[in-house]
Amino acid sequence: MFYVPNDWDWHVKSRWESEPLILAMYLTNPWRLGLLFLVSGAATRFMIARRTPGALARSRTARLLPPLLLGLFVVVPPQTYLQVVETLGFADSPAAFYLRYLLGPGFFIDGERLLTPTWNHLWFVAYLWVYTLLLAALLAWSPSLAGGLERLAARALRGWGVIVWPAVVLAAARLLLAPAFESTHALVDDWYNHAQYLFLFLLGFAIVKSELVWAALDRLRRPALALALLSYAAWAAYVWSSRQTPGEPAEALRVAMRLVYAVDQWAWMAAILAYGRRWLSGRDGPVRRYLTDAIFPFYIVHQTAIVAFGFHLTRSGLPGPAEASLLIALTALACLATYEVVRRTPWLRPLFGLAPSPLAKRDRTAAHAKFLRQA
Repeated sequence: MFYVPNDWDWHVKSRWESEPLILAMYLTNPWRLGLLFLVSGAATRFMIARRTPGALARSRTARLLPPLLLGLFVVVPPQTYLQVVETLGFADSPAAFYLRYLLGPGFFIDGERLLTPTWNHLWFVAYLWVYTLLLAALLAWSPSLAGGLERLAARALRGWGVIVWPAVVLAAARLLLAPAFESTHALVDDWYNHAQYLFLFLLGFAIVKSELVWAALDRLRRPALALALLSYAAWAAYVWSSRQTPGEPAEALRVAMRLVYAVDQWAWMAAILAYGRRWLSGRDGPVRRYLTDAIFPFYIVHQTAIVAFGFHLTRSGLPGPAEASLLIALTALACLATYEVVRRTPWLRPLFGLAPSPLAKRDRTAAHAKFLRQA
């Protein structure tokens, strides 16, 4: 996002830009957030097996709301500050910016109001929290819902249904809602994104324990991968030709490409699930456990690191490859350093979505036992 041309909007931009990078972005852009929601739905299914719906809502609120608030008021403001410095030439102090960020009147970029406080890349956390609360409410209203969704998925997603039907739902959302509802990540008016992401969240919830669905994915892993590669090639060719050719593409071509986009979305997710299940099931170790815990802190920090380092690096006069290499390295180090500090600091752990450390739990248990003995 930092390096693609300016017609693809982002918070700050490098003085080095590369149009072919748009094709690299589209290799993952259609499905990467969808896969996160699908995996989150799967994780929620395992959580509800050990919790009541009310406990699920409380647990996810405790895990997601503190990082979201930290993002709104601490992590994201530097992104917005550097954005208004670059795009508007904002010259007041950071303190003056922060007051305006919190209290208004906000900022106007190209005639559009930049609403603040904002969650920027942490919109995923807000959506996941809302989807979890909605699912918890549905489970409280109908305790048999989990089993019903699993049975429905098992019937619909046997054989080629596991490839066809999720793509059909995503295609319907793309055809019917995407033209009318721009992607805003603002929660209240983001109906196309809700249609695809809530569906994928519920799909992950419904299929994760179904051996029938996993067996179908495994059998069709090669066709899924072939469809993923072909649909990406078609979509990339469409994007590239559209950028090189003046005027709007024909409406029939636009409709066809919306269908291709939906196939691209689900085929990649299906292939990743199938090959991940085949190659990684039953394999565990300290590296996997370390990286699993690191995911959320990395996600919280990474975009602010990219924006901050990128803003200053592109003004340093470095050649493009050197700038990009240094930006990637500094961002990775910032994420890693943040995680290492957070995981060792008990009061920071909940702010970055981490559970209390086993040592802290042991200390609390010991203190409680001591209290009971004294009582």
